[in-house]
Amino acid sequence: MANERMNLMNMAKLSIKGLIESALNLGRTLDSDYAPLQQFFVVMEHCLKHGLKAKKTFLGQNKSFWGPLELVEKLVPEAAEITASVKDLPGLKTPVGRGRAWLRLALMQKKLSEYMKALINKKELLSEFYEPNALMMEEEGAIIAGLLVGLNVIDANFCMKGEDLDSQVGVIDFSMYLKDGNSSKGSEGDGQITAILDQKNYVEELNRHLNATVNNLQAKVDALEKSNTKLTEELAVANNRIITLQEEMERVKEESSYILESNRKGPKQDRTSEGQALSEARKHLKEETQLRLDVEKELEIQISMRQEMELAMKMLEKDVCEKQDALVSLRQQLDDLRALKHELAFKLQSSDLGVKQKSELNSRLEEKTNQMAATIKQLEQRLRQAERGRQSAELDNRLFKQDFGDKINSLQLEVEELTKQRHQLELELKQERERRLQNNRSIPGKGSQKPEPKMDGKHKIQEENVKLKKPLDESHRLPSRPVDGQDQPLLSEKPQICQLCQEDGSLTKNVCKNCRGTFCNACSTNELPLPSSIKPERVCNPCHEHLMKQYSSSPS
Repeated sequence: MANERMNLMNMAKLSIKGLIESALNLGRTLDSDYAPLQQFFVVMEHCLKHGLKAKKTFLGQNKSFWGPLELVEKLVPEAAEITASVKDLPGLKTPVGRGRAWLRLALMQKKLSEYMKALINKKELLSEFYEPNALMMEEEGAIIAGLLVGLNVIDANFCMKGEDLDSQVGVIDFSMYLKDGNSSKGSEGDGQITAILDQKNYVEELNRHLNATVNNLQAKVDALEKSNTKLTEELAVANNRIITLQEEMERVKEESSYILESNRKGPKQDRTSEGQALSEARKHLKEETQLRLDVEKELEIQISMRQEMELAMKMLEKDVCEKQDALVSLRQQLDDLRALKHELAFKLQSSDLGVKQKSELNSRLEEKTNQMAATIKQLEQRLRQAERGRQSAELDNRLFKQDFGDKINSLQLEVEELTKQRHQLELELKQERERRLQNNRSIPGKGSQKPEPKMDGKHKIQEENVKLKKPLDESHRLPSRPVDGQDQPLLSEKPQICQLCQEDGSLTKNVCKNCRGTFCNACSTNELPLPSSIKPERVCNPCHEHLMKQYSSSPS
């Protein structure tokens, strides 16, 4: 019963929603031929029939929802008008037809929800007609009554005269509410699947109920056929008995006439005995006539019962045919529902497969993101280490500049002063040479007498040059900037001796790019990158050792 109530409530929701939407889209007054409106009345009829108590009649149990609807005029005085109109309609012969007409008139008045609410609120009156777990006695009835308020926006006009409301078949057409599965998206698809499953359950329950009804009707038909055969047999016996009674009556009449004639001709003593026999015969005749009248009355009753049985048989045959047609349509709808269910199951499997694939892809992406996060962490650690190394290198560089900046500047100043002194000495040397050349030209005979002063001048120049080189030898241990290009031609003008091994100028000499000293090939075989140049340059052996120690002590 709970499943039936839930299914009927869902069908009421679907029918009311579909009726309101279609009526608003149509934009005109609705009539009795409008299909959604017909389906709405069928659903309401099923809701009102749910859980009705059966009333026993001559033809069996009768369930009609006209009885509860008659109570509305006692609760709402405005409903008395439509109740009287329904009772005055000439074409309605059954309570079901009156109930259907009442629903149509209440919808035309736009007070159907008001009447249903008033009826549902009086549970003590409804308990006379409904079972305790019927839809009208439970919460679902109040929900349906609330949904009926939306029908007040609909204008309807029905013509009751000439409409056969007694013999209409109340079967719900589910094809109006079933939707194609391709239109279902997201959460709407789940709602449609549940609605279709609810509809399927309701159709199966209705099919079971109809099968039980057909079986009951078939049993009633069989019982009526048996009673009909019994009545025909009794009727034949009664006819035979009437015939025998008529024969006995004729025989009694003949005997009475014979006795009268004999009484007229016979003596008085015989008349008394014959009078007694005649009175007995008359009494017997009266009894027979009374018996005949009783048999005739019983025959008339049996004939009327037979006519009623024939009428009931015709109505039952008509009802059975209608139920069979309804069963055929319901079976077809059930087949459609099964096909739709298979299609939805197939789509559900495909969607599950897609969900599995997406979940696998998500797991892979999560693994990749985890790996990328780990690598990012490692790179961040390396970046922190490099940042710390850079900061320590900058700190060392600052300390080195603080420690050796003043010494480097002082040494550079000394080198500049020495270079200036060297330039002055070279200029003086050139002037001395020119002066001597002029003196030699002016006094040609004295050239052989002054070789010793010339040699003495050379020695003096070499000694001054050695003196100038000594501070350079002391300063070559620190890196110095390159000297201007003016010095190179002066150094290379005249071959000099190696500052380390003191060899003569006959061998090839090299200039150290760090200290600018002149060295032989043996004393300048190494090359190192200097602060003034990126490319490796030739340096002397002492500068190479000093630079290697400096590079190894300071990483910057």
